[in-house]
Amino acid sequence: MSNVFWIDVRTIDEFNAGHLEGAAHIPYEEIAPRISEITTDKNATIHLYCRSGNRSGIAQQTLQSIGFTNAINEGGYEDLLRKQAGQ
Repeated sequence: MSNVFWIDVRTIDEFNAGHLEGAAHIPYEEIAPRISEITTDKNATIHLYCRSGNRSGIAQQTLQSIGFTNAINEGGYEDLLRKQAGQ
């Protein structure tokens, strides 16, 4: 079982309009009560993204505050797409 997860913390409409393949969807304001749907491993690598990096930053801080040690704010969706295209 992989301990690396990608979570899109944007709205459901934003998620449905396009998201990274394999990413789960949890709106940033629901991340604390719903992270257990994805993993209960506090050491899992959790990549978070939104539109600009603001909401994913809030989600990162929230996860860290409840003991997740490896939550990473990956910034904005469009930037991630550009990075993937450049690889």
